Amino acid sequence: MALPRFYVDQPLVLGAQFDLPEAVARHVQVVRMQPEEVITVFNGQGGEYQARISSMGKKTVTVELTAFARVDRESTLQLTLVQAVSASDRMDYTVQKAAELGVTVFQPVISQYCQQRYSGERAEKRLAHWQGIAASAAEQCGRTQLMQIRPIVTFAQFLAASNDSELKLLMCPTGAVHHSALPARAQSVTVLVGPEGGYSAEEDSLAIASGYTSLILGPRIFRTETVAPVIAGFLQAKYGDF
Repeated sequence: MALPRFYVDQPLVLGAQFDLPEAVARHVQVVRMQPEEVITVFNGQGGEYQARISSMGKKTVTVELTAFARVDRESTLQLTLVQAVSASDRMDYTVQKAAELGVTVFQPVISQYCQQRYSGERAEKRLAHWQGIAASAAEQCGRTQLMQIRPIVTFAQFLAASNDSELKLLMCPTGAVHHSALPARAQSVTVLVGPEGGYSAEEDSLAIASGYTSLILGPRIFRTETVAPVIAGFLQAKYGDF
């Protein structure tokens, strides 16, 4: 049975002894682990550690790092998912599945048809919330690095920034290119996924003018929270580690 696995946001060194963060300690206690039992911890910098529980208090769990495994479960595909912000539960699902499917960079954007719009402190809180979801997904799926979630920008701001991906795709139910026509090889891909209602015609035109290929996956129209896992899984199967 796999050891319980937890993300710890701090430097880790073999032999170190420290108290687990409060949320992790609470989880360890909830699953009724005891002193001398072993968990796995990682900090997203590569590899993972076995950590022996040396002592437990009412709200504290102290561990000692006893072994290091130089494992790497990251995809060879550098995949950037540009997701227009959707309703909170749908966006949470998209973040979770993107992390599980090996997306490298997650870029939330505000587009014309977005129903949710965040700025200032609300945007910072939402970003922290998504980062927590990505960390939990990494714990569950075995990733050794965290999916990078960038601050929210407008769709136009994203397109105006430099992007050196080999393949640039715009997901569109009326796309001009079928997935069967994609090149045989690619090491880096950026994918644009719209919100509920998709991107506007003006935004589609702007993306195409910026070098993106309008892609259709099939005859059915997917919900926004379905598109990201479908295209991420497809691209990992074609270019990545599936």
